[in-house]
Amino acid sequence: MNFDLSSAERRETWRALLQNLEDYYANTAALPVSPNLDRDRIIDLVERYGLDEGIPPADAIAHVVEGLTKYAVHTPHPMYYGLFNPRAAFPGILADAITATFNPQMAAWSHNPFANEVESFLVRELGQKLGFPKETIDGVFASGGAEANLTAVLCALNRHFPEYANKGLAGIPEKPAMYCSAESHHSVVRAARVCGLGLDAVRPVPVDGKQRLRPDALAAMIEADRAGGLHPFLAVATAGATGTGAIDPIPEIADITEAQGLWLHTDAAYGGALILDEGKKHLLRGIERSHSITFDAHKWLSVPMGAGLFLTREPDILSRSFRITAEYMPKEAQAMAVTDPFTNSIQWSRRFTGLKLYLSVLFFGWEGYGQVIRHQNRMGDLLKEGLRKSGWKMYNDTELPIACFTDPDYEQAPGFARAVCDQVLRSGKAWISVYPVGGVETLRACITNYATGEKEIRALVELVDVCRGEVVEKLTL
Repeated sequence: MNFDLSSAERRETWRALLQNLEDYYANTAALPVSPNLDRDRIIDLVERYGLDEGIPPADAIAHVVEGLTKYAVHTPHPMYYGLFNPRAAFPGILADAITATFNPQMAAWSHNPFANEVESFLVRELGQKLGFPKETIDGVFASGGAEANLTAVLCALNRHFPEYANKGLAGIPEKPAMYCSAESHHSVVRAARVCGLGLDAVRPVPVDGKQRLRPDALAAMIEADRAGGLHPFLAVATAGATGTGAIDPIPEIADITEAQGLWLHTDAAYGGALILDEGKKHLLRGIERSHSITFDAHKWLSVPMGAGLFLTREPDILSRSFRITAEYMPKEAQAMAVTDPFTNSIQWSRRFTGLKLYLSVLFFGWEGYGQVIRHQNRMGDLLKEGLRKSGWKMYNDTELPIACFTDPDYEQAPGFARAVCDQVLRSGKAWISVYPVGGVETLRACITNYATGEKEIRALVELVDVCRGEVVEKLTL
């Protein structure tokens, strides 16, 4: 069996793949945004071909593309207003193909020095843009924000409890406590469970009317927990909450964590990209005072899934948290002042994650990204303006392009927002979601696609207006 195929077969297969992918990429907007969820039909399609014998490559490619075209929410669609799943910029797609072809093993620096130095370069670039001192920046690429947030919890534990690395939780004499708001990403809470602290170690901090963590409540909770025998060690600020786009008051939180000796981690997986928008980077004021930051390039920087980063201004903490020796690992660079990634992160074997960002920045530059982010912010403002003119009320307060809204006449009507959302999804014309804000169930729409323009914004406002009318008509029957 020739897994390589012949040169002629490969060229023909590349042509078949390119034709299918280019057709999808160029014509995504013509597709329904969300699929018909008929599980029996989906399974029938998956099992169309038996797996004992192979089928012609072109048929296999067409089969997979058909399945993904028919049965997926098309996040690259300009009418997708959902979670932080953008249309992938073309250089990032090329980068994934390059990475898959070279298949670099990133665990050891000496095996892929170019790839490892590319990632180190990007860590330094983003760290400096976020305000970290150049000489102390460290960090690693991660599978996504969840891994980066887990890394932050582990680093904070290793900083506060020197015996944790060897003895684990048994080496911690007091009960650790960590703090985050209810708007924090759930991966922060799950990190406490994964690392053995347990959910009870997470202390939820109340939020204000803008869904931001309240510094006064944080300070009071830390004092009360210390008096109660707990050991506060970590506070997590959010810069761009998933639901509402809230940005916590980082300077005030930093004042508290510095006075109390806590590790401050800022989850800027989404909102960190504001640093590239000169008009709105002030919203991240104080982020440079964080000990660590989560940043997801696969969110607002529009690279393919998944490309998270953990960034820190504590240059020895990753080594203290993850360093381990393995005799079988390559030793060619042991005399050089380099770091093998497997000693500095949760992951061991992994792909060249950073290339999709590096190639994209080589294509467009940081300034190109700044233009795209400014465009999406403008589209967010246009969406909120259009919704207000149509009688919708905003329930979140953010300068990010996220709108949480409903009809104020029906804000207490059970299931109203869900019913409108379901109508939108059934239409296949757009994808939005439902999110509770301050006890009110709202519709949530987020600009995630750089190709979403004024035409699509007007279309969404018209669509939710129509769907609202249909739901109200049913309610009044």
